[in-house]
Amino acid sequence: MNTEYFESFDGTRLAVHRHGEGRPFVLLHGLFSSAQMNWIKWDHHEAIAEKGYEVIMLDFRVHGDSDAPQDPDKYPTNVLVRDVAALVDHLALEDYDLGGFSLGARTSLHATAHGVLQPRHLVVGGMGTAGLGEWHRRAAKFRRVIEKFDEIPRGDPDYFSMQFLKSQGVDRVAARLLLDTMPDLDLALLANITMPTLVVCGDEDRDNGSAEELAGLLPNAEYVEVPGTHMGSVTKAELGEAIAGWLAKTA
Repeated sequence: MNTEYFESFDGTRLAVHRHGEGRPFVLLHGLFSSAQMNWIKWDHHEAIAEKGYEVIMLDFRVHGDSDAPQDPDKYPTNVLVRDVAALVDHLALEDYDLGGFSLGARTSLHATAHGVLQPRHLVVGGMGTAGLGEWHRRAAKFRRVIEKFDEIPRGDPDYFSMQFLKSQGVDRVAARLLLDTMPDLDLALLANITMPTLVVCGDEDRDNGSAEELAGLLPNAEYVEVPGTHMGSVTKAELGEAIAGWLAKTA
């Protein structure tokens, strides 16, 4: 696996991890996680690469090995969509597939619904209708985690999220700025997403609402359940196997 760096549309330095050979598959991680934590640690990238793919894993700004600028001007609306578009341009990708988990799925859906990106196939993991149309509610939870970071006691519903942020070494100033760049998505725009789409979600994952309902709103989607909660499903081989198997089947 190779790790490279490139400058996004505004000069922010972003890390991208590339593994395997074959058809390009751009794969995006979840909020306050990283390519390492979502994909590499659990060998999901290996399962996908074995099906004949080059897995291209971006670390979003404020995440992983990418920069975390504290300048508010570095955080326009939908900045992560613009970063993914910058990656696609940087690599001169024309025929490729796109996927993500949680925030990565949300970013992929925004990009395709608005016509910013046009992958041949789309993979949506750990995402439901509430995580799109009512994102402001989930964002409020993470704002509280950041603003009350040192005050959240064990047993608080947000204690685990606080501990996860701490374990990932997230820059809280940059993270707070990033949260304000993510608007809700008008679910009517999902009709624009006509490419074959896999919606995959843990059978105990309701963090972002109903993934099955989301699949029903997409014109050309298949819904698959894998074991686990929102965070737990990422740690299980079945997630990578489901993505790899579907990509191979629809190639």
